Amino acid sequence: MPMTYKAVVIYLAIILSGRVVVSIADSFVAREIATRMKVSKAKAIFTQDFIIRGGKKFPLYSRVVEGTACKTIVIPAAGTNVGLKLRTNDLSWNDFISRTSALQGDPKAIPWTQLSPVRCGGDSWAHTDACSGDVLCWPTNLGWVMGPITLYSSLLTGGTLALYHGSPLGRGFGKFVQDAGVTFLGDSPKPSEDLEKQQLHGRVCATTGEASDIDDDLWISSRTSYSPMLECCGGTELASSYIQGNLLQPQAFGAFSSTSMTTGLVIFDEQGNPYPDDQPCVGEMGLVPTYLGATNRLLNADHYKIYFDGMPTYRGVQLRRHGDVLQRTVGRLLHCSGRADDTMNLGGIKTSSVEIERVCNRADDNVLETAAITVKSKTGGPEQLVILAVLKDKSVKHDIDVLKREIPKGYSN
Repeated sequence: MPMTYKAVVIYLAIILSGRVVVSIADSFVAREIATRMKVSKAKAIFTQDFIIRGGKKFPLYSRVVEGTACKTIVIPAAGTNVGLKLRTNDLSWNDFISRTSALQGDPKAIPWTQLSPVRCGGDSWAHTDACSGDVLCWPTNLGWVMGPITLYSSLLTGGTLALYHGSPLGRGFGKFVQDAGVTFLGDSPKPSEDLEKQQLHGRVCATTGEASDIDDDLWISSRTSYSPMLECCGGTELASSYIQGNLLQPQAFGAFSSTSMTTGLVIFDEQGNPYPDDQPCVGEMGLVPTYLGATNRLLNADHYKIYFDGMPTYRGVQLRRHGDVLQRTVGRLLHCSGRADDTMNLGGIKTSSVEIERVCNRADDNVLETAAITVKSKTGGPEQLVILAVLKDKSVKHDIDVLKREIPKGYSN
């Protein structure tokens, strides 16, 4: 469900009751919901009846019903009553409160420990100077790693968490940031144009999810009197970022100035030989495994095989796999240059080219096969998806506009 105040209450209540939270993004289709419920062996699920974005309603509860038979507690997106009929064993939020006193293949089930929140708060304190009195706003979702990071970062550093119910790309978000007195603004690499209409007073801006466009970074910073723009890049299995900007070094838009606190990082060539720390280079990176907050087990896969098998050693220690390709510049700044595997980063969501091609091959009967690739602009920013399609009968004329309509339906569903 979206990251509303009720979602935060539910998240913290589950933890305080001694149970385990399974975070599922509200953008997932029924099949992905079903997979995560099965892998985690979850017993119940909280969701909303709809998602409201830009004044339009998008179904959410119906996707949950299609994906799982588990008991579901449904929160209304607007008003006090849910806007649809529930299954026999499901409960509305009001009934629940009154009756209780309290990517490619299967996704990796990554258990967090008590160290994970400590890492979230520690990175925010060390790199962004998050502290008591700060008002932190970062439109995200508890199904993505930035949701828990934002929650723990604000509460463990003594700050206030500002939650905006609605699309950060629509009207009203900029006014909310202004009225709430936000001092720490996190945003997607493609910012809200509505911010241009507001005079904001944030002292720190941050962005993550994918490589940022230099012009977008400059634009966001300009809305807050050119406050520092800090880039972050990490993952759920690390509980935070492994490379990140900070307030003690000069920053460059669309780049990372350093590794994060406690992080050891090595860039190596195709033969597994490490580059010297001061040498400009491009290559796959590996992490020194002594890493505060990182997972040391998986619930549904072999942890060693996923993260260590086949990785080179550095100074007698086998490196931990993350999969990113990094570029180190003359000034020792770091840039993300894609993935070492076939993973794509589309809108901050990592997926496999194989998965995209599988659904695109079934999008139209005239398609023989497809190939999915991504391209980047010279100024950085989100990867752009390109689909190459081969027709079964090249001699038959086919309306290309039909393919342009049908293929996107396949991978967006």
